[in-house]
Amino acid sequence: MALIALAADKGSPGVTTAAVALAAVWPRRVLLAETDPAGGDLVYRSAAAHGGPLNPNVGMLSIAATARRGLVPDQLWDHVQPLSGGLEVLVGLGVAEQAAGLAGLWPTLGHAFASLADSPNASADVIADCGRISGDTPAVELFPHASLVLLVSRTEPESIARVRDRAAALSAKLHGGPRGAASLATPVIGVVLVADPNTAGKVSGQVNDMLVHAQTGARVVGTIADDPAGSEQLAGRRRGRLDKSLLIRSARKVTADLYQQYGAAWAVSAQAHQAHQAQQAPQGQQTSQAPQAYQGGQAAPQQSHQGQMNGQPGAGR
Repeated sequence: MALIALAADKGSPGVTTAAVALAAVWPRRVLLAETDPAGGDLVYRSAAAHGGPLNPNVGMLSIAATARRGLVPDQLWDHVQPLSGGLEVLVGLGVAEQAAGLAGLWPTLGHAFASLADSPNASADVIADCGRISGDTPAVELFPHASLVLLVSRTEPESIARVRDRAAALSAKLHGGPRGAASLATPVIGVVLVADPNTAGKVSGQVNDMLVHAQTGARVVGTIADDPAGSEQLAGRRRGRLDKSLLIRSARKVTADLYQQYGAAWAVSAQAHQAHQAQQAPQGQQTSQAPQAYQGGQAAPQQSHQGQMNGQPGAGR
């Protein structure tokens, strides 16, 4: 299982930019889900694969009615739209008021997102852009189903202080209390810093020491380059070799590090889940078949993640 949830404590540190950049270079098939209860941005800033605008009614808004009747992971693909660069996206809500339609459904969504990696038909990891969170934000209900929760922060002192406190609060909520670096629990809580590439190494070390000393249960897992030009290219508002930008190069480094550390554990989890399904299936039933409850349309076609870099995969905030 691999649901990776990205969020921020306050302000606009670049959660959507980080989520799109990581998804664009993810080493497996990936679904980018805009799960911010305050509403998504991609429908306003990104073009669909057909060259026109994304449909704001297909995504989190349309999935609400489906989820109330139960949600099989493969059904997620019925609500997905491809961006012009090939990245597959579950478009977010248009306005915060629409979040009322998802009341009580966030755990169902979290389970479906996490289980999509184990689908025998169209498996994918899910990167969820949860936006800004607080204690009562419903998107937090996705976190218990995640393999990894990434808090995105800039490096100003007040931002670092907030991410430290938010990490400690999440650790208490998800793990039952503060934990040291040697006793990390699931989901792992990580911090991704948006930093000047010239000082990223030094700053990340200092912030990591602070997180460990404060027994937040979190640690710095990587840095995303503070690259305004790359962000503009990612949003399709500026020409250039996006794959050569500092933003994308740093995103590749983060994804490589994450998969080096956690990829084996995710693979073992997926294999264990599939083995459990096989044991539970009646004799003669092939577990590679689509679940009978899934009667929806075709899943999105398989695409190489590298194709996502040939266009403009999305937008950031």
